[in-house]
Amino acid sequence: MHLRKSKLAAACKLALLLMAGQAAAQSEGASSPDEARTVRVAGHYDNAVGTSDAASQGVITNELIVNRPALRTGELLEFVPGLIVTQHSGDGKANQYFLRGFNLDHGTDFATFVDGMPVNMRTHAHGHGYSDLNFLIPELVQRIDYKKGPYFAGEGDFASAGAARIRLMDKLPQGMASLSVGQHGYARGVLADSVAAMQGTLLYGLELNRNDGPWDSPERVRKYSGVLRYSQGTQDDGFNVTAMAYRNSWNATDQVPLRAVESGVIGRYGALDPSDGGDTSRYSLAYALRKRTDNRLFEFDAYVIRSQLDLTSNFTYFLADPELGDQFQQSERRTVAGVNASASWNTELAGFAMRNKVGLQARHDRLSPVGLYGTQDRVRHSTVREDRVREGSVGLYAENSTQWLPWLRSVAGLRHDAYRFNVASSIAGNSGKASDGITSPKLSLIFGPWSKTEFFANAGKGFHSNDARGTTQTRLPDGTASAPVTPLVATRGMELGARTEWLPGLQSSLALWRLDIDSELLFVGDAGETEPSRASRRHGIEWNNHYIAAPWLLFDLDLAASRSRYTEQDPAGNFIPGSIDKVASFGVTLTDQGPWSAAFQLRYFGPRPLVEDNSVRSASTTLAYARLGYQLNRQTRVSLDVFNLFDKRASDIDYYYASRLPGEAAEGVEDRHFHPVEPRSVRLTLAYAF
Repeated sequence: MHLRKSKLAAACKLALLLMAGQAAAQSEGASSPDEARTVRVAGHYDNAVGTSDAASQGVITNELIVNRPALRTGELLEFVPGLIVTQHSGDGKANQYFLRGFNLDHGTDFATFVDGMPVNMRTHAHGHGYSDLNFLIPELVQRIDYKKGPYFAGEGDFASAGAARIRLMDKLPQGMASLSVGQHGYARGVLADSVAAMQGTLLYGLELNRNDGPWDSPERVRKYSGVLRYSQGTQDDGFNVTAMAYRNSWNATDQVPLRAVESGVIGRYGALDPSDGGDTSRYSLAYALRKRTDNRLFEFDAYVIRSQLDLTSNFTYFLADPELGDQFQQSERRTVAGVNASASWNTELAGFAMRNKVGLQARHDRLSPVGLYGTQDRVRHSTVREDRVREGSVGLYAENSTQWLPWLRSVAGLRHDAYRFNVASSIAGNSGKASDGITSPKLSLIFGPWSKTEFFANAGKGFHSNDARGTTQTRLPDGTASAPVTPLVATRGMELGARTEWLPGLQSSLALWRLDIDSELLFVGDAGETEPSRASRRHGIEWNNHYIAAPWLLFDLDLAASRSRYTEQDPAGNFIPGSIDKVASFGVTLTDQGPWSAAFQLRYFGPRPLVEDNSVRSASTTLAYARLGYQLNRQTRVSLDVFNLFDKRASDIDYYYASRLPGEAAEGVEDRHFHPVEPRSVRLTLAYAF
């Protein structure tokens, strides 16, 4: 059942009143801000009162990352409250993300960074905003800072639904070596350490991974990741230089039509085109500087990234080409270079304490080329389109935080982004240049704290860019005339929220939000064309709770509900296909029980409309992960991870579209296409600290 707007607002108001009532009941009068900030809840999240500018902003600590099992590297982002991470293909491909009523595909409206380097790849061969996190070594992640909504001046493209900034460690507490083995040919080895070198610290990390998965056509993942970092000073006053390398190749079992499984053509874990798969690599070099004085902080990042992808897929089988089949390859060779610089300083004006920040973010992408090709058994037989793209952007922003009263603070920001596109296309008439700019104001008001409870009101304008190829196109690959699309699409959001630590050991936050998008523009990589869609509105409610019941017992409970609709009427219907409406996750961690430790995580991924009129909906998915650990001695630890603990037969993702199997009518069959969750599997890890 979808939440009506009135019910949603009433629920939020009631919860806010309850939280305020709890705060008022604790004492006759309001406590001072200093009193509210003296007690900090530490654990999996560091979201204490006074630490952020919105209820839906926070920090995920390393304690959660190391204590909870993850089936895939990208599931690190699932620790962001309300965010779901799935997969509809092989594990070398970027994950699928869902948040705040969005099917984010591979990252279209959720921005991800690693130490200042962007992960989202614009004008990508497979999908604009493609965010592949498989190059990360999770053991080296120090923390994840997350934000939701377009209220933050420092966040630009892709950040309308939210953003996550992943920070790697400069120094490990101790060296580590681990070996994991599991079912279906799974094996993973990690070696990492940091040593003193030339008045600084040299950190290295290496990961090797093999996996066939439960699929009838073995996945044959062959993954290699490496990190080398040299640092001096501290993270607030020092610098680091980081080199990263990653390579992966795999076979893919993509989503399959339900009718093929029900008729016995393939099994539940079978593939209709076992030659699907991919090969990718990513190499980067980054420099980061932080320089702090008594009153100022200067931050500077510079990076260069070289990546490549060859991704072969077949989603419709014999619908477009009955003879050779519909398999296609998306391919790109990319170089990204960029800089981020900012300066922050404290000042006072008319007796009001202020914190000011100005910043610049510049990025240039060069794709030589990015292409879509017809293939059979991964061998190219035709070119749908091939483009050479230059895309550059500059973002300037300023932000002011002012403490007006002991219980009232404001954060006002202004951002301007300018883009230039240059496309050389294999399709006549699609080459050209385009440019666009957008200005985005932001405002947040923070009230309190009173009795360890504070309230937030946030509003802001954001944007997402469109694929560069769509900004210059005049015709589609089939020759049909087409008009160029708007390069930058505005989004507008607002949020009311509250956070409390009224109950000792508990961080609880509540947010009621809304987000409007002028047009959900999308480059359809499978077809080689840009497809504009209607304006939309999403609104919802989130309730996040992180509770330390005892030093050895931690609980996390996150609930979210949303409603998503197109705002322009259409006879086809106003539901947004793939939009998520309900998410729930629950986790518990036990530590320091003698040599024993344990963790359990349950997440619920609600049903979604698969077509605009809501006549076809996906089923919900509920999965549980568990971990049991034992400390053999001070240096050696063994842990057992169980994924899909209750062996649920559910879908990682569902779609509804037409495909054609051999012998079917030329127009194909409209059907539900699904990618099953992996069956229950077990992995055993032996870790040694040195």
